[in-house]
Amino acid sequence: MLIIQDLTKKYKNKIAVNKVSFNMENGVYALLGSNGSGKTTLMNMICGILKATEGSIKYNNLETWQEEYRELLGYLPQDFGYYEDFKAEEFLEYMAIIKGYTKNVAKQKTREMLKLVNLEQYAKKKIKTFSGGMKRRVGIAQAIINNPKILVLDEPTVGLDPKERVKFRNIISKLSIDRIVLLSTHIVSDIEDIANNIIIMKDGQIMENGKLENIIKKLENKIFEIKVKQQEIEKIYKDYKVINFKNEGNEITLKIISDEILQNAKMIEPNLEDLYLYYFGE
Repeated sequence: MLIIQDLTKKYKNKIAVNKVSFNMENGVYALLGSNGSGKTTLMNMICGILKATEGSIKYNNLETWQEEYRELLGYLPQDFGYYEDFKAEEFLEYMAIIKGYTKNVAKQKTREMLKLVNLEQYAKKKIKTFSGGMKRRVGIAQAIINNPKILVLDEPTVGLDPKERVKFRNIISKLSIDRIVLLSTHIVSDIEDIANNIIIMKDGQIMENGKLENIIKKLENKIFEIKVKQQEIEKIYKDYKVINFKNEGNEITLKIISDEILQNAKMIEPNLEDLYLYYFGE
């Protein structure tokens, strides 16, 4: 179990992470939040890149500064640097050797990783010829090549097309069986079906932490769909939080979050995107 207790990161005039506490066991934990919410700072502290101002992070009594902890860690930052002139297999072998494997074992691990991320046929192709999605899969491969027990992925689906995102979700689901996966994203559809727990972070604090079916109960009886005329839209935008707008010719269909029951509106079931917009929508 990874135990995070009263974790705080302070800068001169800002508290980026403010007394955050939660535990993680094997499975997928989706970390949601807008830019500036503290997500990346939190992940960098979990990875030992940043030192906490206060609080602690422990995995089976190991702390982030210990070598044994780092050996259990796999990390894919949002802006991961590749050696573009390396072939895929060369790059992964290089990363495996950096992580302590002998050359023979590094070659074996590379073959396993290329198969896992469906890049076997591109092993001898240079990374500079890869699509954005293929590069992200190489990034995932290097993050898991040491078989980490804690896998941290920061915005791993940025730039991926829908087909690549489906492949990514399948890989993550498979990996999470016997390890902790902490995944940060803005794209809620990428994690709605695979996350065991949803963590919503805002202004450096945890606003929600739990299973999807439990945390979206906050929005029960608060999501409405209403059809209006064009001339009514301005008033509704002024009075309510509108989270979707669909033009249907003579009428406009609006999806609204409201604490009050709306007359002439249809109450609908909330989803994870609605919850995200509840916290971060304009």
